[in-house]
Amino acid sequence: MPNILANIKISVNENLYLKDPSSSELGIKIVDGSIELMSQIGFERFTFKKLAAEIQTTEASVYRYFESKHKLLLYLINWYWGCLATRITLETKNIEEPRLKLRKTIHILTALPNPETDSLISNELALKEIIINESSKAIITKDVDEENKVGVFSVYKELVKKVAETINLVNPTYPYPNMLASSMIEGSNQQRFFALHLPRLTNVHENVDFVESFYEDLIFKTLHS
Repeated sequence: MPNILANIKISVNENLYLKDPSSSELGIKIVDGSIELMSQIGFERFTFKKLAAEIQTTEASVYRYFESKHKLLLYLINWYWGCLATRITLETKNIEEPRLKLRKTIHILTALPNPETDSLISNELALKEIIINESSKAIITKDVDEENKVGVFSVYKELVKKVAETINLVNPTYPYPNMLASSMIEGSNQQRFFALHLPRLTNVHENVDFVESFYEDLIFKTLHS
């Protein structure tokens, strides 16, 4: 299976790693293996010792690339944000009509990627599962301000800016494009988590992607209210 780092090049803040994992075969195995293992057992149970056993290396070797599993999780999240931004650029570049461009953007941000047709990287669906279940644990921390100062969230900010610009194409007078964009990104993942674990907090409908449908309905009605 092609690895996460082989298909595309996305810049990830250098403060998140000790050695660039894309620079070596072992680094690539660490990233790929962490996606598979973390999606299976969750962030709380995930350890570098378990990862090392899974990819047949030493725990010390993993620590040469990442100083903590928190930094590794932030690395994976940044990769996902960068992947979404790249998908939006590639898949909307030939769409001139603003509403169609926004509709495609909503699909990319809220739908579960189909490995056969929608994925830019081979393990995007497993990475999406990590985002749904674990991303808030990496952002809502006491260290968020310090991490923000060194640019850890710059990729996410650029993604929100890109979506906000598309929102403004549909309605240039709408005053809250960044809020609407970030609410869609965060909320869509939260609704999928609710559907799996707390279904009475959401509205699951069979034979339709209820998350994508909800945000498309919400955003277009908001922009034209």
